[in-house]
Amino acid sequence: MLKKRLKQLNAWLHLWLGLISGIVVVILSITGCILVFEHEIKSLNAPWLKAEKPAGGILLPPSKLHKSVSQALPGKEIHSIWYHGENKTVQFSVDSDSLIYVNPYTAEVVAMVHHEDFFEFIDEGHRRLWLPDAIGKQVVGWSTFIFFLLLITGIVLWWPKKWNKAGRNQSFKIKWKARFKRVNYDLHNVLGFYSLIVALIFAITGLIMSFSWFNKGVYWLSGGNVNQKFEQSVSDTTVHKQVASIQAIDKIWKKATSELAEYNRDEVIISFPEQASDAIYVCVDMINGSWRDIYLDQHTLQPLPGSQTKLKDAAISTWLRRSNYGLHVGAFAGLTTKIIYFLASLIAASLPITGFYIWWGKQRKVKSKSKTFSIQ
Repeated sequence: MLKKRLKQLNAWLHLWLGLISGIVVVILSITGCILVFEHEIKSLNAPWLKAEKPAGGILLPPSKLHKSVSQALPGKEIHSIWYHGENKTVQFSVDSDSLIYVNPYTAEVVAMVHHEDFFEFIDEGHRRLWLPDAIGKQVVGWSTFIFFLLLITGIVLWWPKKWNKAGRNQSFKIKWKARFKRVNYDLHNVLGFYSLIVALIFAITGLIMSFSWFNKGVYWLSGGNVNQKFEQSVSDTTVHKQVASIQAIDKIWKKATSELAEYNRDEVIISFPEQASDAIYVCVDMINGSWRDIYLDQHTLQPLPGSQTKLKDAAISTWLRRSNYGLHVGAFAGLTTKIIYFLASLIAASLPITGFYIWWGKQRKVKSKSKTFSIQ
């Protein structure tokens, strides 16, 4: 009796949680499909991202490129520089709504592109449903939590009553030659099972990004110290009172590409300090959706507290936290996992639709029986 009641409760939760969160899950899944291949699509339709390397050409240092941008945009404050590697333009973040792209071999300003592009629009939908931050992020976060519960209740509903041939066929195969109603049920039931593992990764990594309590919980469960205090990175101003010269940025660029970076050595982000006490932020090892944050004293160029170790040397808790983005977008194993994630996102988008049709069909059947009974 208890087992039957629990099954009924599970089915009731799956139904109503699905109806409540269905529209949001569809939006998150479709936008996720698009964002999986953001970089690949941009490389095809954004010619300003490319810069052909001339014969004997070398990447120019930040000071040369900084000067070019300063001349093109006088009075604008430049915040950071992002080298994307060989045969690619360098991106500058400036005090405006545009990103500046510069040829790293000639210092020529190639393009000024508005930051709010199509993918920014899609990303805003994925993160907050195009709503104000305070509202949208909460809606997305709790809808992701409901989606996680739907996956758990869904696997309980999917579980075959008997593991005989008929039970296995119903749970693992789509009966394409059956009536549409049965095909729709199989699409929901069978495809939902096949996408379960990836969907769980979507949900868990999404919850880590949505809620600090969930983030800390996963970090603690994996062995991390949640009480560890963050050490602020500050440059020493006891001797040096002025902001370091642009030549210091050149030295940091060389240090980053030759010493600090382990992977993709030519791809690096460097911030420009505004005050003498500012640490210079350096981002290296950008590969498969993960990266390494380093903070350097702008005067001595030495690493400061708060800098991350190499990912391969990190504890499992730190590795999970730093790999979370790559796990969420499917970038952790290159194109193969991106394709798998794309297909899983499509299936996730279809589940609320096929699930609604199952519920709607049952409602029509109940009404039809009730109507027949009343006529009799």
